[in-house]
Amino acid sequence: MVIMTKQTDAGAWGQSVSDVKAHFSEFVRAAELGEPIVITRHGRPVAALVGAAELRQLQRLRASGPEGGLASLAGGWEDSEELADAVDASGRSGWREVEMLD
Repeated sequence: MVIMTKQTDAGAWGQSVSDVKAHFSEFVRAAELGEPIVITRHGRPVAALVGAAELRQLQRLRASGPEGGLASLAGGWEDSEELADAVDASGRSGWREVEMLD
């Protein structure tokens, strides 16, 4: 299956609402296979069609919040809770001075 896309004003590749409506089952199949579809209205991105696995990942990312950091995203592999606990217990070391590269 080949899906023709065009670049939107925001730089994303997308499909117009009317194209998605006319070929909805094809776009669902593409999203199911891992290809996100950006839906545009008048050339601007307004929505996205993604597979269920990507949606779950996005929901987990949103639930973690910015204050959780990377440790809050752990949970995708066996014993990852131990890593998250270790990172949480380590505390932050603060800012470091670094040399600027020329």
